Amino acid sequence: MALCYNNLIIKNKERGKHDRRGPVVRTLMDQEKKSPELETPPCETGGDIPEQGTPPEGQPEQPKVQAKIIRTTLDDLPAGEGNEHNEARVRGKNPLPEGVTSKMLYKDVLRIAWPSFVEMMLMQLASMVDLMMVGKLGPWAISAVGLTTQPKFLMGMAFMSLNVGNMALVARYRGAGKQEEAKLVLRQSMLLNVVLSFILAVIGYIYAEPLILFMGAEDAQTLAGGTSYLKIQMVGLLTVSITTTITNALRAVGDSKTSMRYNLTANLVNVVFNYLLIYGHFGFPRLEVTGASLATVIGQFVGMLMALYAILRKDQYVRLEIRKGFKPDIVMLKNIWHIGMPAMMEQLVMRVGIIIYAKTVASLGTVLLAAHQVCMNIQALTFMNGQSFAVSATSLVGQSLGKRRGDMAVNYSKRVQRLGMWVAIGIALAIFFFPREFILMYNDDPVILDVGVTVLQMVALIQPLQASQFILAGAMRGAGDTKYTAMVTFITVLLVRPIIAIYTIKVLEWGLIGAWIAMVADQLLRTTLIFLRYNSGKWRNAYQHKS
Repeated sequence: MALCYNNLIIKNKERGKHDRRGPVVRTLMDQEKKSPELETPPCETGGDIPEQGTPPEGQPEQPKVQAKIIRTTLDDLPAGEGNEHNEARVRGKNPLPEGVTSKMLYKDVLRIAWPSFVEMMLMQLASMVDLMMVGKLGPWAISAVGLTTQPKFLMGMAFMSLNVGNMALVARYRGAGKQEEAKLVLRQSMLLNVVLSFILAVIGYIYAEPLILFMGAEDAQTLAGGTSYLKIQMVGLLTVSITTTITNALRAVGDSKTSMRYNLTANLVNVVFNYLLIYGHFGFPRLEVTGASLATVIGQFVGMLMALYAILRKDQYVRLEIRKGFKPDIVMLKNIWHIGMPAMMEQLVMRVGIIIYAKTVASLGTVLLAAHQVCMNIQALTFMNGQSFAVSATSLVGQSLGKRRGDMAVNYSKRVQRLGMWVAIGIALAIFFFPREFILMYNDDPVILDVGVTVLQMVALIQPLQASQFILAGAMRGAGDTKYTAMVTFITVLLVRPIIAIYTIKVLEWGLIGAWIAMVADQLLRTTLIFLRYNSGKWRNAYQHKS
């Protein structure tokens, strides 16, 4: 190990410093010549992930694919041996490997995070524009769309959760240099997600009206609008599952720019058709809430076509090879399920908890429910910071552990968390000092304005902690530690938030402010529990790969 590492440093000195290595993208053929984890020298044998299989006897070896990869500092470090890589300190300062600087790691983090940040921020802005356009129809329309949010997420939770396993495994195989296994994960994830999303879409479509009634629709107009919106969303659920599967595989190998491009295009199409179909401009029918849902599905379909085009390209590292078929691979499906199942339970628990919470808030009436939906929509915008940096944490931690470099998993995750904190502070200041301006973009109802200002200032105060728990939970998911995050969600979202909300609204009669006190309590406890787990270092050994 020491000899291998010294040779690496000598080679790096001969061709210059790490941060002057040339372009970010190089081919897989180049990496096989230069990257130690693909050369597999004697000091790097062993590990959790199985070696790539050889062609069957009698068949010629397939030519190497000129696949582009997103290069990181990790590529020029030697693979770890045994479990020594998991002995690095998590709390306090952890020394960097020789020849590696913090600047290099920050560059790796930002290279993945900034396209995800732009993508998620603009996606949420499109959602906000959606609600703003609908909001001009009246509070009933905001409530109708808002009531569909949790049933829609509940229907989509299966494939969203299984993609945690998809992303974690693809990242590990990328770190270990196992391209064929990474592509197999993509095909198996696609198989699982398409089947599940079809079943869930049928269920959601059939039971759309009962779901909206259950969520608390109080008048016929809100019920009709919400039912129509949800049914159309269920028709488009299959396209969302395909796009989400591709997006997670691309992010796992560090390619967040591609998904940014097709998701931004989808959002632009959505906004354009919103204008045409909600109000009936340029000869299009005036469909109001139904038009908003149709516009969303049209945008999603365009995004799916672009995603498929990207993943079918021959130079794609995780290319979707349709000719190899989608025959179930039991071992790989088990690996995806092993990571994805706890994440699915986490999402199920979260959605049930949020539905109970939302029903409690809905009892306050249509206007206060509309105020709540506006504030939730703005808070969702703040999630984009933590979630985009969490993408970077998941990818880099997964790749680090795939290369048996737990020390780099710690080094990367700490720097991701630090960057996310600074961005969160900026967001907090903007929301705290300009809450009224944010709410006026949606509605000018005096009741919504009055209570909304107080709620948004509460949202601002929890921003740094909220971002940190998103990012560190993302790092833990990259390591496959999904059982702990599921347990945390069970405690905070299913128990703490609904119980406090019911008590403050029904018993103390604090109204919408009481509901948001429950939200703050949930976020504070969740952050504490995530920090405790991260500092223990146990997340690095939580997942054992099965071959």
